[in-house]
Amino acid sequence: MIIDLAKFLVAERPFWTELEQALDRLEADPGRRPALAEAQRLHYLYERASADLGKIMTFTAEPEMRRYLESLVARAYGEIHSTSEPARQWSPRRWLLETFPQTFRRQVGAFYLALAVTIAGTLFGGVAVMVDPDAKAVAIPYSGLHGDPSERVAHEEHAKTDPVRGMKARGTAFYIQNNTRVAFTTLALGITWGLGTLVVLFYNGIMLGAVAVDYIQAGHSKFLVGWLLPHGSFEIPAILIAGQAGLLLGRGLIGWGERSRVTQRLQQLVPDLVTLIGGVTLMLLWAALVEAWFSQYHEPILPYWIKITFGSVELVLLTAYLALAGRRTP
Repeated sequence: MIIDLAKFLVAERPFWTELEQALDRLEADPGRRPALAEAQRLHYLYERASADLGKIMTFTAEPEMRRYLESLVARAYGEIHSTSEPARQWSPRRWLLETFPQTFRRQVGAFYLALAVTIAGTLFGGVAVMVDPDAKAVAIPYSGLHGDPSERVAHEEHAKTDPVRGMKARGTAFYIQNNTRVAFTTLALGITWGLGTLVVLFYNGIMLGAVAVDYIQAGHSKFLVGWLLPHGSFEIPAILIAGQAGLLLGRGLIGWGERSRVTQRLQQLVPDLVTLIGGVTLMLLWAALVEAWFSQYHEPILPYWIKITFGSVELVLLTAYLALAGRRTP
């Protein structure tokens, strides 16, 4: 039997062209996952092209057309039946806008636990200072915060010159070093099955609560918020996310209800841990810059309402970013 080649080409070539264009789009962006309707259409076009190839091989001798269809069907088969995850080129933009917030949300349970432990420490530290003011010296490791808050506020608000003149770069470096050390320690202590991470988070909460109550009792709540909020809106969540990573590490070592080996569990967690600590590092870099160049200025040099507004906007934007960035719209 001989088919009418001209009529056959008129009827079938549009489907081949559509299949070729669909394959070109998939091959140009290997990381893109087609929607269900697109995948179903691709499978239909593949089956139709396969049937056309069978007809050509059986009923006509057109070597060029046969080679074209063989190549097209082979490409479609590879796309449809491939079992390996396509390699995606790392993109800083995609990592920042998708990978980091998506990873945070996927493991948000560990973040909530880190937050709860920190809040418990904050309440403990605050109550301890309220009951025994001398506990401040034990709860707060920084000697600069052991004095009378009123004296510090008076000194800061009556400064005649720039309080951090010539010290901004040095301060930035110090805050980066100190904060990243705390964050990486919080993560690393997850190797103690998460217990060390919990202790660090609780102790950080104790310090925060002790400082807050000390300044509130002295009547300097506005100074406290204006001082801590601009950099704390990023610094505190960063430490909590580091705690989130440490708790994930601890969970991976314990392996509740899992039969896989510890090495397998850790291998699965490594991408998430690296992503989280990478995000923490960026957050702490920003917090260090704000603390060194902005937070140390007080009234009358910089009104408190400006500092509080700035910190509040930071916190709202960070919350929206972690909650919404990278969400797939249906």
